Amino acid sequence: MKIPGPDHPITITPAKTRWRARFENHVIADSGDALVLKEAAYKPVVYFPRADVSMEFMSKTERSTHCPYKGDASYYTVLMDGQFGENSVWSYEAPFPAMEQIR
Repeated sequence: MKIPGPDHPITITPAKTRWRARFENHVIADSGDALVLKEAAYKPVVYFPRADVSMEFMSKTERSTHCPYKGDASYYTVLMDGQFGENSVWSYEAPFPAMEQIR
C-alpha cells in the first residue's frame, strides 16, 4: 500500500455539479453527491455513490485490478436492451484507508 504524496498526488473533491452516466442512451447513474478523483497526471475520474447507480443493470465479473494507492477494483458488466458493456464499470469496495471516500 502506497500513500499519495508529492510524487503521486491524489485528491478527492465533491463534484461541483450533478453528474449522470449513460449507457445506450439510458441514465445508469445520477447524482448530486458524486466525487471527482484526480490522480497524478491521469484524467479525472468521477465516482458515484452506489445508492445513485442503477445496479440492477450490472453484474459483477471475475475481473479485478490492483492500484497500490487505492486498493483492489472490482468490475461490472452493464447489460441493457441487449447491449453489453463488458467490464465497463469498476468499484473500490474495500479501498485503502487514504481512499476511503471512494468506497
